[in-house]
Amino acid sequence: MGSAETLQGRLEKIRSSPDLQNQQQTRVVLLAVEDTLQGQNSEFTPTAYFAALLSLLGQHISGTGSQNSEVGNAVVYLLDLVTPSVPVPLLKSKFVSILNILGPALSNADVDSALLRASIGTLVSLLVAQDAKAWTLPQNQAGARQALAGLLKLALDPRPKVRKRAQDGIASVLEHRPASPSLDHPAADLCAETALLSIQEFAAGHESIGKQVNQSQGHDPALIHAMQLVKVIAKSAGGWPSRGLESLSQALFTVARSRNSFLTSTAFEVFETVIGGMAKDEESSEKLSHLLDAMTDMQPSQNDTQLLPPWIAVVARGYDVYAQVDEIETFQRLPEIFAKVSSFLASSLYEIRSSASECLVSLLVNCIPASIILEPSVMDEKVFEKLANTMNGLFDVKFQSAWMEVFGVLGAMLGNFRWHSVPLLNKAVQTVGELRASESFQEKEKADVVIASAVQYMGPENVLQILPLNLGVDSARRQGRAWLIPVIRDHVSNTSLAHFKTSFVPLSERLFQNVMDAGDKKTMETKIFETLVQQIWSCLPGYCDRPTDCANAFDQSMAEMISNLLYQQPQMRNDLCRALLNLVQGYKDIVQHEHEDSAELLVVNNRLTKELAQSHLDHLSKYAANMLAVLFNVYGETLPQHRAPLLAAINIYLSITPTAELAQTFERVTTTFETSFAEFSAKPDSKPMVKTAKPKTSLPPMTHALMDILVTMALYLPRESYQRLFIIASTITSQQREPQLQKKAYKLIPRLAQAEKGRDALRERSTELQALMLSNTDATLMPARKDRLAALVEVVKLLPNADLAFVPSILPEVIIRTKETNERARETAYGLIVHMGERMAKGGTIDNSRVPNSASDATATPASLDEYFTILSAGLAGSTPHMISASVTAISRALFSFYPSLSTGTLQGVVDTMSLFLDSPTREVVGSVLGFIKVAVITLNPDILSPRLPELIPRLIAWSHEHKANFRAKVKNILERMIRRFGIDVVERHCPEEDQKLITNIRKARERRKRLKKGGKTDENEEPTAEPKQRFSNEFDEAIYGSSDESEESDDGDRVSQAASRHRHEKRTAEHQRRRGTNEAYIHEAPDEPLDLLDKQAISRISSTRPRAAPQIAKKHGAKSKTDADGKLVFKDDDNDGEGDDAEMLDLESKADGRSLEKGIDAYVDAIRGKHAVARGQRGRLKVKNVRGQDEDVEMEDARRIPGRSNGGEKTPGRGEIRSPKRVGHMKGNGRGRGGGRGRVAKAEFGKGRPGRGR
Repeated sequence: MGSAETLQGRLEKIRSSPDLQNQQQTRVVLLAVEDTLQGQNSEFTPTAYFAALLSLLGQHISGTGSQNSEVGNAVVYLLDLVTPSVPVPLLKSKFVSILNILGPALSNADVDSALLRASIGTLVSLLVAQDAKAWTLPQNQAGARQALAGLLKLALDPRPKVRKRAQDGIASVLEHRPASPSLDHPAADLCAETALLSIQEFAAGHESIGKQVNQSQGHDPALIHAMQLVKVIAKSAGGWPSRGLESLSQALFTVARSRNSFLTSTAFEVFETVIGGMAKDEESSEKLSHLLDAMTDMQPSQNDTQLLPPWIAVVARGYDVYAQVDEIETFQRLPEIFAKVSSFLASSLYEIRSSASECLVSLLVNCIPASIILEPSVMDEKVFEKLANTMNGLFDVKFQSAWMEVFGVLGAMLGNFRWHSVPLLNKAVQTVGELRASESFQEKEKADVVIASAVQYMGPENVLQILPLNLGVDSARRQGRAWLIPVIRDHVSNTSLAHFKTSFVPLSERLFQNVMDAGDKKTMETKIFETLVQQIWSCLPGYCDRPTDCANAFDQSMAEMISNLLYQQPQMRNDLCRALLNLVQGYKDIVQHEHEDSAELLVVNNRLTKELAQSHLDHLSKYAANMLAVLFNVYGETLPQHRAPLLAAINIYLSITPTAELAQTFERVTTTFETSFAEFSAKPDSKPMVKTAKPKTSLPPMTHALMDILVTMALYLPRESYQRLFIIASTITSQQREPQLQKKAYKLIPRLAQAEKGRDALRERSTELQALMLSNTDATLMPARKDRLAALVEVVKLLPNADLAFVPSILPEVIIRTKETNERARETAYGLIVHMGERMAKGGTIDNSRVPNSASDATATPASLDEYFTILSAGLAGSTPHMISASVTAISRALFSFYPSLSTGTLQGVVDTMSLFLDSPTREVVGSVLGFIKVAVITLNPDILSPRLPELIPRLIAWSHEHKANFRAKVKNILERMIRRFGIDVVERHCPEEDQKLITNIRKARERRKRLKKGGKTDENEEPTAEPKQRFSNEFDEAIYGSSDESEESDDGDRVSQAASRHRHEKRTAEHQRRRGTNEAYIHEAPDEPLDLLDKQAISRISSTRPRAAPQIAKKHGAKSKTDADGKLVFKDDDNDGEGDDAEMLDLESKADGRSLEKGIDAYVDAIRGKHAVARGQRGRLKVKNVRGQDEDVEMEDARRIPGRSNGGEKTPGRGEIRSPKRVGHMKGNGRGRGGGRGRVAKAEFGKGRPGRGR
């Protein structure tokens, strides 16, 4: 069915293209055939087309070519289209007759190229349909082999299109192998012999042709075409036939030895193609073995820079493919080829050494299977030993020039030998370490890379036996290797944890004792010891990453040691928490891996199975409860900016704590929290507190730390503990004393929603949560708004269908939050608007009687997106411009997400309503409406906006004259997008006559950019942008705030033109200096006095950049004050000069704009516009310029404002009133209880007592 549909589509394309000159005759023939079929009442099936075209074929094609060129070409072209859709039995029956017609024409060199290509396609379709019996006929009889021989001849045709069509046809034939026991296509031998014969013809005359190539630097086209045919055959199914591999190898090496580098590279490309074709067949092991043997015997000279590198690359590719087919046999052959290639590292030529090292790395990476690494046999161990002996021999003196390449090979061998590197590669690692310690050795970084690989795969214990640190008292005369500690820190993992306990912990104690013995005397040696102690403990996270002996190494003593260090060494807490985190997370990753234990995973995890990892987790869970108690206590004593690692460790150990112990821990934490909060609430100061800056060195109240712990625990608690958790959350969210505590309480709901059982609990308590959220709307403090919105998101997601009245109940709060100054709060509010729309789209019932401020007998309405937009539109009736602007923004966000699902009537109504608000006198509202129009132009169907453009465009352009709030640029950007969507003629037709110049400016700018883009140039006339292009976090922000490709026009034309002129001048100057290669110097002179070159400070006035002239304030003609003959100012009071004085006053006012006035002539203007002027700042506060500091402004409350009302007109609680600041944060008697008293979680068994000496 698919092929028939494709055929009809292609035929329809021919019928519907009468103007194409190359298809006119084909269209005539097709219509004639269809008329004939229609006259015979036949359906237009592929079989009917095939029969009709076959009857025309003999009339227009003869043995010498085409009797009627145009008609014959059209018939064969249509036959080529139809044949792939014809049933196979019919093709088999007509194969010989078609071959007798087309065969003689194919052998004629004068036949048209188009006819040849169509004939090739027809023959390919016929050959694909033949069975194995048809391929048994000899080549001298009319059959499949004879037709394929003709295609092979055309595959070497000098005409590119004919040759390409023939080669593609041969590949298609070989891909469709008929059913037979043979692995190769029956015609594979014929194809290989033909292609090989062409190459061998060149090989016979190699010497003479090579000289000609060397002299002319040309290529033999016939040879290149033959090699391309070899590629096609090798890529086909089954690859190159086995019997011709040796002959092909000899011929290709003969070509590779030519003096032409292009032919050499092409020959080896053919080699890689032949080898790559064998990777598809798992039964081609014997072929590859013969080919690799032939390639190895044809090794070029060791100093042949033309042949040896590509030969090495082909060897690497061959063994890579061989390993995919037969990995065991490849591994057994590895030592021989490894030794052969490694001998090339003794070459003095870098190209050969580099190719050899890359080949050795490839052999090690691809030819050592994971199954042998896990369970090697005796023979496999001997292979490892042979490879290691060859590796150790590469550090002889004769390979000294290649030691950097040898380092790379050794790193690859360590990575693939893994634990088998011990003790086979000990000598090589020791040699590298000795070179690293030599002062004359310059490549220490490369040596560190090798030693890092040894640490990672041999293990730090074995590496330190080979290269000891020598930091002890008994190693004073030996060379220290302190540089090994950072190497171990960065690369240790999946090793023995006991080694850290037995080696590094005693060393740390000795070094720390030396520090303690020094007392307050800080010498260089003492600082070195402190650094070493810090580096030693920084290695612990790596040792705790999937250790192989956790069940034995992590015992009570180690848990006590880590606990004591957490208490006593704050500078080590980060490393200790990472160690505790890695200890659990590594095993959990293994257990939770989606695949079963494969050989590759076991090798990567150092033979750690899922069962073994689970047993280690069970062992760690025994210490989880006590470790949590320690972490809780330390968390409360840590500054907030350093708590993140502790909280991560707490979270991971909560995940493995048994349920019973977790419930007991929760009970202790909640009891402590309730006690601390009760003491805090009993304080006499119960007024709302305002957030103030607190010093970062002071601890917050203990209730904050306990609340963090409760939020973290919520995800792992049993269901029976949720009731108490909800009571705590309800209490904390209702209080208004501690904003941070309220903020943390709101985080409980998103935390619970991360787990399935938490979502079930939230779903069960949905009614309670809705009531809680609605009751706490007015009690929410500013810092908690973002987290409250995040909690509302989860509540909305889990709303039952009958409780959708919650959506219109909280919608006013969400809408107003889109105007929050906090960016995260705004983004969360936008996301909540989208989530509410998605929930409404799922359906349900809105009981309007439950919505606040609604009638008790209000009827219920079904939930839908259209209803959701109706509810959103209610905010447009707000009493303040702030609320109306927020509603417009919310509708814009919802429209951007749901416009494909809204009805046309809803979309039209929203657009009509929004266009009315363009007449609003409030800039805040109009700014939001401009954003809505921009979204509408981008997203909505043009059919909705087109009828409204006559009214929309004039209203829109009216705001282009407003220079504040960047309205002019916004309007221009919207018009540019309208021009793209509707065309410039439509926009220009509805534009007022007086504003046509704006459209003209846009059109000219677009045309200029198109010309420059077509020429590959940039527009130097465009003003330089002061800021780089913004990147937005989501598509909506990009649609609202992003600009089009056109640059936005500035409001101040003079300033922009000056900046653009200066930018172009500096660009030309820099380019001129770059071309000349010289630097110019400039002298910065004061405007009133010349530079004194004898002054010592004169050198500071010389610069490499051109000094810019001081900005000049333009003066209007005639505004200069009049003077008499003596130069004195003359003032007149007559009425004739009044008009000029007014103009001068307006000019000064337009130039002031917050800057100090120069040469002010009016005391009143200076008072209201000058540097001593009083202006209104944010929230209507009066702002006085601090003249002495010049950097700060002094703000004060305006007591004359209306209490409770802001500038925007929105009624806000407390705004505009003079309030004394309230202190927030740390309070005395807050229950923190440091030192084991009140507010402290019960100590762990191994954490009590705090031992006297830290490590």
